[in-house]
Amino acid sequence: MNIPFSPPDIGDLEIENVIEVLKSGWITTGPKTKLFEKKIATYCDTEMAVCLNSATACMESTLRLLGIGEGDEVITSAYTYTASASVIEHVGAKIILVDTEPNSYEMDYNQLSMAITEKTKAIIPVDLAGIICNYKKIFEIVNDKSYLFEAKNDIQKNFNRIIIISDAAHSFGAKYDKKSSGSIADFTCFSFHAVKNITTAEGGAVTWRNKDGLKNEEVYKSYMLLSLHGQSKDALSKSNLGSWEYDIETLGYKCNMTDIQAAIGLAQLTRYQEILKKRKEIIEFYNQNLKNEYIKFLPHFQNGKESSGHLYMINLVGKSLAERNYFIEQMANAGIACNVHYKPLPMFSAYKKLGFDIRDYPNAYNLYCNEVTLPLHTLLTKPELEYIVDCTNKYS
Repeated sequence: MNIPFSPPDIGDLEIENVIEVLKSGWITTGPKTKLFEKKIATYCDTEMAVCLNSATACMESTLRLLGIGEGDEVITSAYTYTASASVIEHVGAKIILVDTEPNSYEMDYNQLSMAITEKTKAIIPVDLAGIICNYKKIFEIVNDKSYLFEAKNDIQKNFNRIIIISDAAHSFGAKYDKKSSGSIADFTCFSFHAVKNITTAEGGAVTWRNKDGLKNEEVYKSYMLLSLHGQSKDALSKSNLGSWEYDIETLGYKCNMTDIQAAIGLAQLTRYQEILKKRKEIIEFYNQNLKNEYIKFLPHFQNGKESSGHLYMINLVGKSLAERNYFIEQMANAGIACNVHYKPLPMFSAYKKLGFDIRDYPNAYNLYCNEVTLPLHTLLTKPELEYIVDCTNKYS
């Protein structure tokens, strides 16, 4: 067999939607993008949403919206993809990495609490694999430490505490205590990259919770300015007869979502519940059939949590890094593409140059050494799943 790791699930509806947009004469940010934003907001139980060209752009734009920059500190996990941390560097703030709890992919919340200083302006928790973090605990921590918070602008004064920005690249569609991802953290940033549960090829969205004193229309406008060079009108507004005039209100960036991307996303969203159901069935099949004593898998559905089922991560208990790598080679020779999520950030050259040392993050390193991610996507067939299970049990 030849089983890819995570191909996009693109059907006739996605193709028809894209053709419709291509024929419409409007292919950049326009009516489809605006409709997609409204659908996402409804799905996430929020009042508004903004679509941009990546989750990275969503996180960085949120930091800029909040006025976070030079002299500030932002905390995130050492066990994540680089985007969770690189955006902090991009805005001129200092990256503070926190180790995971022993045998857990979530941040060590005791270490998180100790890492907070008067310079801390935001925390970026990571919903790894589609499993929502313990935001209740994180909110308790920031409220307990609110006496240290020093606001630098009006929006920070409105919160009067450290702001929680969820890296929810994996968790679109997940729930925690019946609350949807997107309505739990202060701001939530999703990814619609090609390998994600719902894709727009490249793309992302950000939602935020209603808060007294936080004017949603003004927040939305600020994101629009940041995403389109600070221009006071987007192309759709300027297309009206005689409406060419515009202002550049700030020196913004260029990270808008196009209608072509949104057309794919709208089709994906219409069948997303079926996609989530299929992913849950695959997870349950793995859970029931991976019987090797050396395999430990993540619980996706327990304690009030309903995962989006983005990744199926296992740890090969007692195995070394070399043994883990050999397992992946054996699976590849059998035609099964596996992956590793993630190599902790302090192991990369760019983070070493910033002064990070993996020896300061032993729990993250121990998880990484024997972690393997098995294929999990909606195009997998029953025979393919049975074959993956047989090979995993055999080689682990």
